[in-house]
Amino acid sequence: MAQVLKAFRYALDPTSAQVELLRRWAGNSRLAFNFALAMKQDAHQRWRDELDTLLAQGLEAKEARARLKGTHKIPTKPAVYKAFQHVRGDEAKGIDGIAPWHAEVSTYVFQSAFDDADRAWKNWLDSYTGKRAGRRVGYPRFKKKFRSRDSFRLHHDAKKPKPALRLEGYRRLRLGGALQTVRLHGSAKTLHRLVSSGRAVVQSVTVSRGGSRWYASVLCKVEVDPSTPTRRQKANGRVGLDWGLGHLAALSKPLDGSRLVDNPRHLRKASERLLKAQRALSRTQKGSARRRKAAVRVGRLHHRVAEQRATFLHTLSKRLTTTFACVAIEDLNVSGMTRSARGTVRKPGRNVRSKAGLNRSILDAAPAELRRQLEYKASWYGSEVAILDRWFPSSKTCSGCGWRNPSLALSEREFVCAECGLRMDRDLNAADNIAAHAVAPDSGAGAPGRGESVNARGGGVTPGLLREPGPLPLKREGAVSSGTAPPRRGDPPTFP
Repeated sequence: MAQVLKAFRYALDPTSAQVELLRRWAGNSRLAFNFALAMKQDAHQRWRDELDTLLAQGLEAKEARARLKGTHKIPTKPAVYKAFQHVRGDEAKGIDGIAPWHAEVSTYVFQSAFDDADRAWKNWLDSYTGKRAGRRVGYPRFKKKFRSRDSFRLHHDAKKPKPALRLEGYRRLRLGGALQTVRLHGSAKTLHRLVSSGRAVVQSVTVSRGGSRWYASVLCKVEVDPSTPTRRQKANGRVGLDWGLGHLAALSKPLDGSRLVDNPRHLRKASERLLKAQRALSRTQKGSARRRKAAVRVGRLHHRVAEQRATFLHTLSKRLTTTFACVAIEDLNVSGMTRSARGTVRKPGRNVRSKAGLNRSILDAAPAELRRQLEYKASWYGSEVAILDRWFPSSKTCSGCGWRNPSLALSEREFVCAECGLRMDRDLNAADNIAAHAVAPDSGAGAPGRGESVNARGGGVTPGLLREPGPLPLKREGAVSSGTAPPRRGDPPTFP
């Protein structure tokens, strides 16, 4: 038996009193995160100020960094928690501070926020120095009320006979503290049976707000059998999936009797209601109560669209991974596909409005999210995901004989082969090519486009070639030395 981490997400039905407590705990989590981040930025700023002083005295950058090595270390969770204990105060003892009510809130709310601040700082630093793969991570920012997501995370001792975080029946989740137990909107029968049989152990619970609803994501360590393809998966074999906008997916083999999966276009269907809600929001006065209510209505509509999109993609990805032994997909550069066409002041872009509409449709279909779900669900259900190189001309290649038509325009929706006479929908033809030419991960070839070999700075991340993490960067040219003003997001300070 193998153990994997699985999250079970449930909508909550809290009472009005519990809603106030949830908001309060989320606010304390935000306070703790900002406190930890402020300490990190202050140490970083003092290091930069001293380095500027040494550089102004005529020292070389390398010598100045060597002299400051080991000074002004960025505080981590233990140091942050110790400092927080000195300034938080205590309401019971009449000691004033930044959080004298801390005894009324679970200590894990603060502890997990300190961990999140450490992770945010490490992600930015690893991305800046080139260790972290993928898109560049910006400088950590403070969480602001009404802008950041309301959430907090609770932990407990899972080895206790009666752990603090547990299900009480199928419809209640115990969170402890003043919250006690919160009613679930749906049934948690599956998780309850796993925990009761000893096949799952609750590790933590993350409570977050989406729209006007509260959700609990229960992270569990679940015992699963080694994933092997079922008889049905082996019989169905490999399926190729070509992503698109007219149809969300074209398949090389039928699923539920059809090779085409319709695009639900959730955002387009909700566009009229969103337009009215956003227009009403724009007509309110900043800072007013009516503006806050109008913003809640807009947020509720966006949240509903996100939930509909996630439900549809989860359903599709599960059907694919449980029906076929291998799902072959195309490597797509989604960030490049959805890049703005505005251009610059000197060189303005063309067809900006049309490109913006295309970007909106691509993001509504969420191809990257579909790939993410396929990859982790494949490991759960005994299937695998094969990746086709993004430069392979799947739409311009005949799936029957391999002849290529380099002049095939995007407006031509039917592929006609000049060699063998094959005539078929271009998306279905592309799906057949993807199924035939995609590379499975066990073939020894790295999956393209997922950052296995390229980091945020465009360098290699092979273990033997990783750069050692260097000192913290300098401030930007022209930045103010005093205070803790960080660089702009996505624009880290430059080295001399």
